[in-house]
Amino acid sequence: MSLNPIRPWRNIERRQSRQIMVGDVPVGGDAPITVQTMTNTVTTDIPGTIAQVQAAAEAGADIVRVSVPDEESARALKEIVLESPVPIVADIHFHYRRGIEAAEAGAACLRINPGNIGSPERVREVISAARDHGCSMRIGVNAGSLEKHLLDKYGEPTPDAMVESGLDHIKVLQDNDFHEFKISCKASDVFMATAAYQMLAEQTDAPIHLGITEAGGLTSGTIKSAIGLGNLLWMGIGDTIRVSLSADPVEEVKVGYEILKSLGLRHRGVNIISCPSCARQGFDVIRTVETLEQRLEHIKTPMSLSIIGCVVNGPGEALMTDVGFTGGGAGSGMVYLAGKASHKMTNEEMIDHIVEQVERRAAEIEAEEAARPAAE
Repeated sequence: MSLNPIRPWRNIERRQSRQIMVGDVPVGGDAPITVQTMTNTVTTDIPGTIAQVQAAAEAGADIVRVSVPDEESARALKEIVLESPVPIVADIHFHYRRGIEAAEAGAACLRINPGNIGSPERVREVISAARDHGCSMRIGVNAGSLEKHLLDKYGEPTPDAMVESGLDHIKVLQDNDFHEFKISCKASDVFMATAAYQMLAEQTDAPIHLGITEAGGLTSGTIKSAIGLGNLLWMGIGDTIRVSLSADPVEEVKVGYEILKSLGLRHRGVNIISCPSCARQGFDVIRTVETLEQRLEHIKTPMSLSIIGCVVNGPGEALMTDVGFTGGGAGSGMVYLAGKASHKMTNEEMIDHIVEQVERRAAEIEAEEAARPAAE
C-alpha cells in the first residue's frame, strides 16, 4: 500500500452524525467525506450540462448539483440524471413547484433554501414529493437570503440567525416525519460561516454540508475555503463539502480534494510534495511540477511523490513518499522508490521516467488492494 504513516497527532475525531443516502452515495455516519460541485451551464443546454457533470465526475466529484430555475430546466433534468455517472442534486429556489418537478425527474436530492422556498405548507408538498420519489433533501441556509422575520429579530445576518433558520426548517421536516436530510449554513464571511457551523453541529445530528459561499476566484476562493472548511474539518465537523469558486467546477473538485488530502480525510490521486525552488535547485522545479501535475492527472490511486530541487530536504522528504526525485549536480538527480535511494537519472529524462515510475507504483498498489480481501 502507499506510504502513509499513521501518527496519533494526525488523527481527527469526526463528529458523529446519522447517515443518509444521496442516490447511492452515503453521506454522514462513518462514510467518507464526499466532494461536491455544481454545474454553471444553462441547465436547458442538456449536452453542455451533461459534459460538465461528466468532467466533474472524472475529476472525482461524488455528487453534482444542478440548478433548476424554471419548468424547462426541470424537464431537462430528467435526461441529465439519466446520463450522469453520479447522483444529481436539484438546486431549488423561489418556487416550490420546481422541487416537486425535480423529484419527479429523478433527482437524488433536493436543495431548498428556507429563506425563499415559501410557506410551511409548500415545503410540505416538496417533502411529500421527495418521499414519494426516494429523494433526500438539503436544508440550505444562506446568510444572504435569510427569512425577513429573522433579519428583523437579529438586525442583520448573524450565526445565531442562520442556525435558528436551519433548526426551524429541521422541525418542519421532522414534524412531517422526514429524516433523510442534511443541512448547511453558508456565508461568504469565514468567521460567520465557521461560527454558525460550530453552533449547528452541537444542536443536530443531521449530516452537515460544508461550504464558504461566494468565496471568490480560483486563488482567493481557494484560500478562503481552505481556511474556513479546513478549520471545521479539523474540528471533526463536516460530512460533505463544496468549494464555491468563480471558476470551472472541475477546479472546485480539485481544491476540495486537496483540502481533504491535506488533513488525511480523503486520498485520491498523486499528492505531490515539492519545494518552492531557490538558487540551490539542480533542475527547474516549478516547470517540472507543473508538467507532472498535468501528466499524472489520470492517476486515481492514492500515492505520494516528492520533487525537491536539492539535497537539503530532498532525501528526508523522499523517505516518506512512494516515488521521489532529488536534484543533485552535473545535470542529474537521485530517484527514490518506496522511501529508499534507488538510482540516478538525468534531468532531461527525469519527467518521463518519473511518470513511468508513478504509473508502475500505482499499478502495484492497486494489485495489493485487490489481493487484500482474498488474503484476509
